[in-house]
Amino acid sequence: MAESTELQARETIHAGGEWRAATSGATREILDPADALPFAVVAEGDEKDVDLAIAAARRAFDEGPWPHTPVTERAALLRRVADLLVRDREELGRLEAQDAGKTVEEGRVDIDCVADAFRYFADLVAGEAPGRVVDAGSTDIHSVVVHEPLGVCGMITPWNYPLLQASWKIAPALAAGNTFVIKPSEITPMTTIAVIDLLVEAGLPEGVANIVTGPGHSVGARLSEHPDVDLVSFTGGTVSGIKVAEAAAPTVKKVALELGGKNPNVVFADACATDEGFDTAVDQALNAAFIHSGQVCSAGARLIIEESVRDRFVTELARRAEKIRLGRGTEDGVECGPLVSEQQRAKVEMYVESALKEGAVLRSGGKRPEPSPQRPENGYFYEPTVLDHCHREMRVVREEVFGPVVTVETFRTEDEAVALANDTEYGLAGGVWTSDAGRARRVAGRLRHGTIWINDFHPYLPQAEWGGFGKSGVGRELGPAGLAEYRETKHVYQNLAPKPVRWFAG
Repeated sequence: MAESTELQARETIHAGGEWRAATSGATREILDPADALPFAVVAEGDEKDVDLAIAAARRAFDEGPWPHTPVTERAALLRRVADLLVRDREELGRLEAQDAGKTVEEGRVDIDCVADAFRYFADLVAGEAPGRVVDAGSTDIHSVVVHEPLGVCGMITPWNYPLLQASWKIAPALAAGNTFVIKPSEITPMTTIAVIDLLVEAGLPEGVANIVTGPGHSVGARLSEHPDVDLVSFTGGTVSGIKVAEAAAPTVKKVALELGGKNPNVVFADACATDEGFDTAVDQALNAAFIHSGQVCSAGARLIIEESVRDRFVTELARRAEKIRLGRGTEDGVECGPLVSEQQRAKVEMYVESALKEGAVLRSGGKRPEPSPQRPENGYFYEPTVLDHCHREMRVVREEVFGPVVTVETFRTEDEAVALANDTEYGLAGGVWTSDAGRARRVAGRLRHGTIWINDFHPYLPQAEWGGFGKSGVGRELGPAGLAEYRETKHVYQNLAPKPVRWFAG
């Protein structure tokens, strides 16, 4: 940690168009998960900083031009931001990789997806009709339903996809004409800070975009409870999401929660009937479970496989998992990076230990790898882990691990497969693998999850809503519904030929 003295703290609180340090003067070191060494120092804000940022956002909404800027101009600004993201793709992709511990290639893909989100919401608002005309049954009445910006939006984003999750909130909020204050995760704030710079460069008016770096218990809590915030949008764990909702309740503000998942990947035997089908299903099961070291809310952490192909499938899955190249994500040839923190790795280790005590069979991984030039000893690495012979009563099957761990359950019938897949308090996403088109549609229709992939896993489209059932959250991001989260709906009824009603005799 001695290297921290060589790092200069950047002013990372942006309020009212100005970058500044925390009111308290406090700072935080940002660690590289690959070696646990600091590579940046940022301001550590608190409630006072949040109040200043909210006040700036409130003024910009109530008195500034952005809410009244024509949608074509707002769309043009979003497209300029997308162009700037493309320009800075390599730099931002590497920064995302270092910050969150993922590979550079994953970081680059993330930046592409962020640019896509900005372009999608630009196109969506630019192509909309100005309002929905309502037939009132008379030519003397003009009735229209219009959509207006909500106001000041509070945004709280997670550490696993820092800029991607921020863009899912920032892009629709700006497209709708809102102002915002965003709190990125205190351990991965760097690319969110960078995108504020890009918004300013693109010409966003002062006070529209504000950021406060700092912890959830102070910055996030104040953002959630503040009476001048009209909406709070949170992405993260269920426990924290409940706290956000509780803090927001007294002011009756709008709340959007994108929470966790315990996502089933259901594989029927007919999907493995050919060598090509078998290879594809195993490959996709690896992707489902181990992309970004499993630190994905939609990770296919529950492999639910038909009993007749279970032994062959799991043997091959474990063999390939052992060959995944772990290391620092910014180095060539690395396929999987470290976990984001020591705390997260300890959580994963706890779940694996509990699973083994409860009867699971370890087929691969289950430990920290040996250090190497690509894997510094102090890095937060953990081997991709396959746990066989699991059942619903195990904690590792019920609870979100958020690490490189996949559990294996088996079924014999379609009804049993559906029952297992739905046997969770979450409902974010799930996959179905089968060569039977009828079965694919039946099972997809019966699964209680917000996104269902058939013969695939993980892709999403900015045009399609994202969110979950049950404890996976409230509301949706992306798609038209994702824009609607950041709007108020107003009915304007105009009488073109007013005359006395004579309801009252006098």
